[in-house]
Amino acid sequence: MILTTTNTVEGRPIQQYLGLVAGEVILGVNVFKDIAAGFRNIVGGRSGKYEEELRKGRDHAVAEMLQYAQQLGADAVVGVKIDYETVGGQMLMITASGTAVKLS
Repeated sequence: MILTTTNTVEGRPIQQYLGLVAGEVILGVNVFKDIAAGFRNIVGGRSGKYEEELRKGRDHAVAEMLQYAQQLGADAVVGVKIDYETVGGQMLMITASGTAVKLS
């Protein structure tokens, strides 16, 4: 399935718009990763554990969005957007959304 942040797929006209599809993931990061990230914040540098969690969360959100698009019979999802938001101060919500379409 084609995923794109653009509103079109070059060379493939959109035949039908099937609707909005989204995938959401809420992540809680454990206390040990929080401590390591806090230390890294003090001394500087990147927090590899947080970055790994973000990548996993994003991949899960995109996979869920794709699953819904496949259920609709889509060939592609256009206008894909990924958002990150904190929930309750301790959790991270990652949302992937876009428009499922049938291509010519």
